[in-house]
Amino acid sequence: MKTFWDGFENVKSRLTDDNGLPMLLKLKDWPPEHDFAEMLPERFNDLMKALPLKEYTHRDGKLNLAARLPSLFCRPDLGPKMYVAYGSTLHLDKGTTNLHLNVSDEVNVMVYVGVVNDEDNTEHYDAIMNAIEVSDCDVPTINRVQEHKELPGALWHIWDAKDADKIRDLLNKILLESGKNVESYHDAIHDQSWYLDRELRNRLMVEYNVRGYPILQCEGDAVFVPAAAPHQVRNLSNCINIAEDFVSPENVGHCFHLTEEFRNLTDKESLVMPQ
Repeated sequence: MKTFWDGFENVKSRLTDDNGLPMLLKLKDWPPEHDFAEMLPERFNDLMKALPLKEYTHRDGKLNLAARLPSLFCRPDLGPKMYVAYGSTLHLDKGTTNLHLNVSDEVNVMVYVGVVNDEDNTEHYDAIMNAIEVSDCDVPTINRVQEHKELPGALWHIWDAKDADKIRDLLNKILLESGKNVESYHDAIHDQSWYLDRELRNRLMVEYNVRGYPILQCEGDAVFVPAAAPHQVRNLSNCINIAEDFVSPENVGHCFHLTEEFRNLTDKESLVMPQ
């Protein structure tokens, strides 16, 4: 943990790969076993005060069906969970979190955005602007960075749940085009091995008429991800995010369907099953 945090904003302190290049590390689902509210009660209370749509997002929210489960059910771990990752602006085809979908709804809050302290940030800023320009974001979003000088943290792409099978079909098609086989137990989304760069997103639009929602998340922004909606994230800067899950009445059908679907995953896919 110390090594991870030492390298969070100092590239020279980061672990290196076999080629001597700084590694891009991610701390996922922290704390892994303990309740965030018990480990960091003050931070938890601050987060709860800041969350939007409290009727949905609070543990005891009136519209959070997870709070209404009878005691005989195994209650899901709704978090909050912390996600901390180094920025990767120089790799446009690589994601910090690859394409996947969640069983429940989620609100993700960007609580901190930082830049490296021991390198010239000119290249970093140019790479951020390049990433935003090829992300399909709209003009007001781009202006947040260019005119209002907000520091962007992460770039999201979210698709409608109804388009998940079309995305699977495209990714399977690409595998077949490359001469690989598509196994019967394979699921192109659940295995979390794809990041849809601009070329793949354009193919999805041209061949399937499916367009996602690009979202630039700056410090203080909350991003809502509906249950079963395929999504991916790419950190443009070094970021600390906190995610809180909930079960909305609108998407409870998706939650039930996905719970049944995940029962049929292989052991390998179950290891990376989104919470």
